[in-house]
Amino acid sequence: MMDTPDQIKFLRRIRTALGHAPDVSREVQHLFAEGPSAEDLQLLDRVRQRPAADRQVLLERLIEAGKPINLNVIPLPDSAYATAAIARLVTEKNPEWGEAKKVTAWRHPLIESLNLPEALDRLQVPVHVTAPIPPAADRGFDQAERERQRACIIASFIGVTSADFCLADTATLVLRNRPGQPRSVALVPSIHIAVITLDQIVADMKELFALLRWVAHFRPEGLSNYMSFISGPSKTADIEATMVHGAHGPREVHLFVVTDLTG
Repeated sequence: MMDTPDQIKFLRRIRTALGHAPDVSREVQHLFAEGPSAEDLQLLDRVRQRPAADRQVLLERLIEAGKPINLNVIPLPDSAYATAAIARLVTEKNPEWGEAKKVTAWRHPLIESLNLPEALDRLQVPVHVTAPIPPAADRGFDQAERERQRACIIASFIGVTSADFCLADTATLVLRNRPGQPRSVALVPSIHIAVITLDQIVADMKELFALLRWVAHFRPEGLSNYMSFISGPSKTADIEATMVHGAHGPREVHLFVVTDLTG
């Protein structure tokens, strides 16, 4: 089918705006890079060879960027300190609705290393750990299990997750949506606690997308899987221009950064 004159005119303007010849169409394979650019290689090299001192600088930048958006960034030496810090928050904080304290946590290697069910059992606070639903499960079991897990998440006043990355420049957590790691754990409870390690902090979006596109470990999921970008607690100023936290998600977000990378 032939392009109409208006379509031809529109495409000519687009090509000109992009700095290309207005009447020359490019082949599809030329639109998408087959390998990293010189800038991407520089970014990847910077991340790969980042010394401990520079990681500390990124952490300090993250802490400062989190302050104006009410993201509480707390460095901790190891996972035992993270467990104790979460237990302390569970003790100090109260549910927004009702009186029963319940917690939901991701099934994730870093979160599982915290042994939260055991630690919070001493406080008589139940912990629901999310679990992937077996792919071979029949439709009835699948639906019932989804409803059960959804009810547990809704009943929890604290949700504990990890993250794939954290952007230091904007204090932004980057979470992928995977089986056993639903994004609702970070969005539904009134308080969101995220636990990451120091090496998961990157400088900015450029480093993030270079890693996702070109590093073999991340390429299988690449840019295709769902990602949540979380910068502090939910906030709105729709009503009389008054800032309110927790209107559309958690009212508090706490980020614990485990700094000991040898454990």
